[in-house]
Amino acid sequence: MNNCDTTIHPFAHEYLDQECHDIANWWLNNSIDHSNGGFFGEVDNNNQPIEGANKGIILNTRILWFFSESARHYSDDTYLEMAKRAYQFLLNFFDDKKHGGVKWELDYKGNTLSDKKQTYAQAFSVFGLAAYFQCTKDQTALDKALSYFDLIEDKTVDQNYGGYLEAFGGAWQPLNDVRLSEKDKNLPKSMNTHIHILEAYTALYRASKEHRVGLALRNLVSLICNKIIDNRTFHLRLFQDFDWKDMSDSFSYGHDIECSWLVWDALNALERESLKNKYKPFVIKMAEICLEQSIGDLGQVCDKYTFSDSRKHFESEWWVQAESLVGFMNAFQLSGETKFYNASEKIWNFTQQQHIDSENGEWSWKPKREQHFGKSMYKAGFWKGPYHNGRAMMETAEMLRVVGAYQGRTHRAVVN
Repeated sequence: MNNCDTTIHPFAHEYLDQECHDIANWWLNNSIDHSNGGFFGEVDNNNQPIEGANKGIILNTRILWFFSESARHYSDDTYLEMAKRAYQFLLNFFDDKKHGGVKWELDYKGNTLSDKKQTYAQAFSVFGLAAYFQCTKDQTALDKALSYFDLIEDKTVDQNYGGYLEAFGGAWQPLNDVRLSEKDKNLPKSMNTHIHILEAYTALYRASKEHRVGLALRNLVSLICNKIIDNRTFHLRLFQDFDWKDMSDSFSYGHDIECSWLVWDALNALERESLKNKYKPFVIKMAEICLEQSIGDLGQVCDKYTFSDSRKHFESEWWVQAESLVGFMNAFQLSGETKFYNASEKIWNFTQQQHIDSENGEWSWKPKREQHFGKSMYKAGFWKGPYHNGRAMMETAEMLRVVGAYQGRTHRAVVN
C-alpha cells in the first residue's frame, strides 16, 4: 500500500485498487501448491504452508472467483493464469463425474475425503464459474455453471415450504448432519446458504441471461426479503426449520450488512424498477439497523449479538469489515445519508490499522489487538480466501469512482 500519492485522501479508489493488487500478489506468491497441484489447503499467519493440509472446495472456488474478477477488472494476464489454475483443479478433482455437483473436501494430493453435497458449496462453484466465463468467454465454464444451477434447483429445493435445503450425501441422499461447520446449527435451512445462492444466481444471470436463472433469482429475492429477513427487526433469521420457524440464537451483524448489498446487487442484475422500488427500503433499513447496533469502539462492525446473555460481541473478523465496507457504501449511494459514508471510512481506517498485515501481507483473521487471545488463525485455509477482502476492494473502489473524490467536498455535493 505504498505506491499511492500521499496527497490523495486515504479513503480513495487508488488506495483500494492498490490493496486489491497487494492481496492478489500475496496469493500468487504464497498459495500455489507446485508439487501436488492446485493450492495449499492452509497457509499460516507467517506465510508458511501447512504440510498435508486438506483442500476444500470453498477455498478453491473463492480463488477462482477472485482471480477471474480481478483479471477482468484490471486486464491482468497473470491473474487470468491463476484463475485458469483454479478452474482446471475444480474440473479435474472437485467435480463429481458420477453424481454431479462438487465434492466437499480432498486430501493434499487431490484424493476424495468427502463427496457430500453441501448446497453452499454448489453455489460457490456456480459463482466462480460464472466469473470465469465472464472473464474468458469459455462456453464450457458457463455450461458447467448452468449444470450446477440445475442440480441445485432439482436436488435442494424444499418442495413443500420453498427455499433451499442445506446438504446431502455424495449421491444426493438425505443426511443426518447437514451443518456447514461445527459452529452452525444442525437445521435444514440457513440464511448463509440462501444469501450465497443469491450472489451465485446474480452472477450466473449476468453471465447467461437465461430465463430460468432470472426466474429463480426473482423468487429468491422475494423469499429472502419475506422469510429470512425479519421485517420487525431487519436482522437475518440465521437458522430455520423446514416450515421457516426461526431457530436462531443470535444476530450476525456481518451477514446482515452483507445481505443488504447482495440483495441490491441482485435487483440491479434483474433490471426491474418495480422490484427495486419495492425492496430498496429493506436494503437501506438493514444497513441503518446495523449501523445503529453494531459499531464498536474503533468504528469497526462487531461480530454478533447473542440472545442468551443479551451480549454484543465486540470481536472483529476480517470478513465482517470487508462486507461492511461495501454494505455501508452501497447504502450511502442509495440514500445520500452521510452517516453511511462516514461508517465506511472508519471501517477502512480500522482495517488498515488492525487487519492488514503490513509485514507479511494479506489480512489477518483477527485484528492486531486481539491476536494475543487464543490460537493464531490462518491467512489462507478452508474458510479464508481472497474473496471477501478482494471483492470489497473492487466494489468499494468502483463506488468511490462513482461518487467522486471525497476530499475537499461536502457529502451532499458528492451525491449530487
